[in-house]
Amino acid sequence: MESSDNALLVIGARSLIGRRLREVAGEWPGPVRFTSRKPLDNQSLILNFEAPESFRPGMNFCTVIVCTPIWLLQEKLLNHLVKVGMTRLVAFSSTSVFTKGDSETDEERVVVGKLSAGEKSMIDFCEARGVAWTILRPTLIYDEGFDENVTRMAAMIRRFGLFPVCGPADGLRQPVHARDLAQAAITVAMTGATRNKAYNVPGGETLTYRAMAGRIFSALGRKPLIVDVPQWAWRLGFGMLDILQPGRKLKRNIGMVLRMNQDLRFDPAPAIADFGYAPGPFTPDFSETGPDREASSVR
Repeated sequence: MESSDNALLVIGARSLIGRRLREVAGEWPGPVRFTSRKPLDNQSLILNFEAPESFRPGMNFCTVIVCTPIWLLQEKLLNHLVKVGMTRLVAFSSTSVFTKGDSETDEERVVVGKLSAGEKSMIDFCEARGVAWTILRPTLIYDEGFDENVTRMAAMIRRFGLFPVCGPADGLRQPVHARDLAQAAITVAMTGATRNKAYNVPGGETLTYRAMAGRIFSALGRKPLIVDVPQWAWRLGFGMLDILQPGRKLKRNIGMVLRMNQDLRFDPAPAIADFGYAPGPFTPDFSETGPDREASSVR
C-alpha cells in the first residue's frame, strides 16, 4: 500500500460541504481523495459504512475530514480508518446540540441525541487510540440551489411571491455558506492549535430571521413581502399537515416556526483565535439557480 504522510481523505463527497471541499482541495499539501457511498462522476473511491473493511484505497491517509452526519462514525468504521493510517480526524456536528434539545417534536430531539452521542463516541474513540480530533459545529448552512434552509425559503418566495413568518421573527441568525465551512475544515486540519477541540462555526453576519428573509427577496430581485402569521394558525396548519402527510414531520414541524423568534447566535471567537476563521456575510446569489434545481434540492 502506498504511504503518504500528507494524504487527505474526505468522506462525503456528495454532501454540501464535501462538494465545496473539492474547490479548496488544491490548498492541501499532498494527495486528496474523496469517497461516497454511490458512484460519482470522476469518483472511484466507494465507502460503505456498513462494510468499511471492503474499503481498500491503495494508499494510507493520515488525515480524514468527515462531512457526513457524525453519528455515522461507528467504531468499526473508525477502526478501519486507523488501519489505513488515520492519525487526525475532523468532523462536522451542529449547534443543534445546544438549541433543539427541548424541541416540541420527538424527531428533532432524536436527532439531537444522535449528534450528542456521535460527538461523545468519536471523542472517546480518538482519545483511546491517540487520534487527534476536531469537531466543527455550524449553524444554518446554505449553498444556493442545494441546501434545505435558504434554498427552501427561496423556492417558496419564487412560487408564491411572499414568505410567512411567526410574529416578529426577530430571532438572531448567522447563516454560513458551505464554501466557508469547507475552507474551515481544510485550515483546521493543517493547524495544530485545533487538536482535540470543538468549535462553533457560524456565518460572518448576525441578522434577524425577518432580515434574513428580506435578504433572500433582494437576492431574487423581488420586493420583500413578509406576512405575519399568528402562532395559533401555524400550530393548526402544521397539525393538519402532519395528519394528512405524517411521513415528513422532521422537515416540517412547529418547532422550526417557533424558533423564528429564538436567538441562535454563537460566538466564533475561539475559532477566529485558533485558526483564523473568517466566514463571509450573508449574501446569497441565486443567479445560477432556478425553480427546477430548487425543487429537486428540497425534496
